[in-house]
Amino acid sequence: MSNSIIKLIGSAFNLISYFSPRYASVKALDLFATPRQGRILDSQKAFLDTAETVRLKYEDLKITTYQWKGTDKTILLAHGWESNTHRWEDLILLLKDLDYNVVSLDAPAHGASSGTQFNAVVYSECIHVAAEHFNPQIIIGHSVGGMSTGFYQYTYQNKSLEKLILLGAPSEFTGVFKRYVEMLGYNKRIERGLNKLVVERFNKAPSYFSLANFAKTIHTKTLIIHDIQDKIIPYNDAEQIAKNHNNVEFITTDGFGHGLRNDTVYKHVLDFIAS
Repeated sequence: MSNSIIKLIGSAFNLISYFSPRYASVKALDLFATPRQGRILDSQKAFLDTAETVRLKYEDLKITTYQWKGTDKTILLAHGWESNTHRWEDLILLLKDLDYNVVSLDAPAHGASSGTQFNAVVYSECIHVAAEHFNPQIIIGHSVGGMSTGFYQYTYQNKSLEKLILLGAPSEFTGVFKRYVEMLGYNKRIERGLNKLVVERFNKAPSYFSLANFAKTIHTKTLIIHDIQDKIIPYNDAEQIAKNHNNVEFITTDGFGHGLRNDTVYKHVLDFIAS
């Protein structure tokens, strides 16, 4: 979506907010939660078809998971916003060569999973459903998949989980929200309305959803990798999480961007898994 269209949408919602602030805020939240990409492309099907597909359920959502069976530890992969399981292809191939039992899930409204909207809280519950089914010893999450993985472990304190790997993960939901508000140029009416809607839907203020704060009670051995030039999620988010985590290894990269799809990153990941 071009910047001009983004600003046009923001201006339209701002105008509506003068007459119906709640309606404008609801529409702004719907836009925020609706991915425009991430469904499976034709070019991605061949690789995904090499896995065994298992469909799980969370409430009214059907969650698609993929399994590449191996005899070593089970590793669960959670992708980020507007993506799907295919983003892990290179890493999955490396893990398969080492005979790990690899599982990945498509988030709600992504890949082959059902739904039209997404948020990190529901995603964390879907990760819980997948973890209950597959019993992974390691979970790897990229971007909001990393945030949702942290939310999951904070909530459920899974004792059988040995390691977490968070790649380019955001820390503060307030930061994610703020960047969205600034990108669209929303006025204070809509910003206040968005915060109010979060409280109504989750019984918590946006500030509650802080991975840095949750990290204080996550004792699972964790690897954080974040690129200092990440233009999507600020490097400071990773610093905040690492600062509050008592069992963490923090690796900074330079030049790999938000995606972190790089042989150097994969080596760090494999070394951490094997350690």
